[in-house]
Amino acid sequence: MLLTGFSTFVLLLYVAMMVLAVVALVMAAMAREDAYPAADKQKKSFWLIILGIAVAVNLLSLYMSVLFLQLAGVVASIVFLVDVRPALRAVSGGGRRGGSSSDGPYGPYNGGR
Repeated sequence: MLLTGFSTFVLLLYVAMMVLAVVALVMAAMAREDAYPAADKQKKSFWLIILGIAVAVNLLSLYMSVLFLQLAGVVASIVFLVDVRPALRAVSGGGRRGGSSSDGPYGPYNGGR
């Protein structure tokens, strides 16, 4: 019974790693090509290759154990989602709320008036 529970946990962990890699790959593919150098990040092709390899390794894990490579893919996916994607959104103007370039974190800056 305990082994079945552990197997379920490992399966859910593999699925979560796969979903994370696929989401990062799709978001990397949807970003504009010119946003990457504007945000001072690696090229779009670099991120597509790295995240594509992460997805391929996760698919390969169905047939053989490649946990170390999967963890490297998770790290790459997290770096993209936490560091690169917000920088791309800031350069592309893809913020969640509208506003001008003078808006601060607590609202618009009015020049001390």
